[in-house]
Amino acid sequence: MSGSLLEKVVTIDPAYPEQAFSRCREVISAGGVIVYPTDTYYGLGADPRNSAAVNRLFAIKGRLPDQPILLLIADATELRDWAAEITQQAEMLIQRYWPGPLTLVFKARVDVLAQVTAGTGTVGLRVPGNALTRSLLRYLGHALTGTSANISKKPSPTTAQEAAAVGGMVDLILDGGETAGGKPSTIIDVRTEIPHVIREGAIPSGSITARHRFSSS
Repeated sequence: MSGSLLEKVVTIDPAYPEQAFSRCREVISAGGVIVYPTDTYYGLGADPRNSAAVNRLFAIKGRLPDQPILLLIADATELRDWAAEITQQAEMLIQRYWPGPLTLVFKARVDVLAQVTAGTGTVGLRVPGNALTRSLLRYLGHALTGTSANISKKPSPTTAQEAAAVGGMVDLILDGGETAGGKPSTIIDVRTEIPHVIREGAIPSGSITARHRFSSS
């Protein structure tokens, strides 16, 4: 896919987002990579079931292949598509904090791409708090990669304009206005009976550990 940066930008009409979503679906179905708004920052979206698309995402970010890619899903009913096991603690956290900036790390199903798990056998999943993002995911009918739309180690963008650093390498930029920014999602490993915090983020770990039995890494 080709075209100038301006030609790649599609602005979402909040009243009629389907036209923009349709363009996204065409690009993703063809193995393309998009920039799209989430509840924290703009993300790089590719079909996590498409090995070539995920490899291209790594190349765009300049990301090392030993780093897993988290996925965004429309709602918790899609968990079984990716997670091999869902513990009781995970279910409690899902009920309380999803949708929202909490990424949960599960044991991955055996059919999840190795590029997504980076060979760890785990997959990070999140239902974003942004209703527009969830609508896009429902329209697509499957998960999207949710890594931030920046070159690795560079600032994460909160606007489509700030994502221009990767704009020349992606196929479509979905402009949904400014995102909340701030801290990234909190990441918690829920594979064991006593989950532990991997990354402190938008949801303070203290507010979680006060209600549940957790350890900090």
